[in-house]
Amino acid sequence: MSLDKKKIGKILGVTAIAAGTAFVALKAVAKKKKPDTVYDNEPEQKNPLEGKKVVFVEDENDKENADGVKGHLEAVGDSDYKPNFYSKYVKRGMDIILSFGGLVVLSPVFAVTALAIKIEDPGPVLFTQKRLGQNKQYFKLHKFRSMKMCTPHDVPTHMLDNPDQYITKVGKFIRAHSLDELPQIWDIFVGNMSVIGPRPGLWNQDLLTAERDKYGANDVKPGLTGWAQINGRDELEIPDKAKLDGEYVQKLGPIMDAKVFLGSLHVFGKDDSVVEGGTGEMRKSIDDYEIKIEERKNKYSVLMSVYKNDDPSFLKLALVYLLK
Repeated sequence: MSLDKKKIGKILGVTAIAAGTAFVALKAVAKKKKPDTVYDNEPEQKNPLEGKKVVFVEDENDKENADGVKGHLEAVGDSDYKPNFYSKYVKRGMDIILSFGGLVVLSPVFAVTALAIKIEDPGPVLFTQKRLGQNKQYFKLHKFRSMKMCTPHDVPTHMLDNPDQYITKVGKFIRAHSLDELPQIWDIFVGNMSVIGPRPGLWNQDLLTAERDKYGANDVKPGLTGWAQINGRDELEIPDKAKLDGEYVQKLGPIMDAKVFLGSLHVFGKDDSVVEGGTGEMRKSIDDYEIKIEERKNKYSVLMSVYKNDDPSFLKLALVYLLK
């Protein structure tokens, strides 16, 4: 019995030493890579509006941005956000522990996913995008590549013409199960993201940036998952998404983070809130059904109870049945 205890103790000791060594090594790499991830080595790529409060000004003379609207951002003041003790220390400490654990435990998943991507569509396994971080600081976000090499860069899925044509078979699977987001665990470990927070928008999603500023949602670190994610994800319109992100910031604390974390666990199954075509796509689909209904001679009304977290596809099925 004592021999078994000694063996277990020895195994635990070796494991602790290995984990500690890996942690120190990863922290050293993260510290070295950090300046590059926030464009400190490329000052021309940094955000001139970093640290500013902004509004969106529509202007037909401007180029259409990533939200499909012509206009630009204008500064209206400085950000005065001050993180509390929980955000600055407790939340960051949890992020470090969880991200390090994730990198270690999920390393086999990383390896298998990378191999599958490489086999189907030769090219880089990872891709980076310039995203908006805390206080509007640009940073390099990492994802597993789910689209073909010919896909236009820095264009949201919902603005691509027939996005399905660009998504690989492996990509469709990893997007549906949110496995494409796993490399962001490294972004969390480095310090550019948090486990929980508003999803980081593209650097040129000006409308989303301005809408989030109304609610202070740009003041906190973006997250791997967030309140808007578990309350609609891709089918949400931008104002609704920004309002939910603001609700998260307003209630930011251990209880809210726990609620989001637990509510996010389902995404590693089949996540039906991922709509290829992106933001507002569910609304567009329902609008199409409404147009078809208007064309019918006989009009019907459908009354059914739909709760906040219900699957909206039930409503769609009812409308499809009505149109038969």
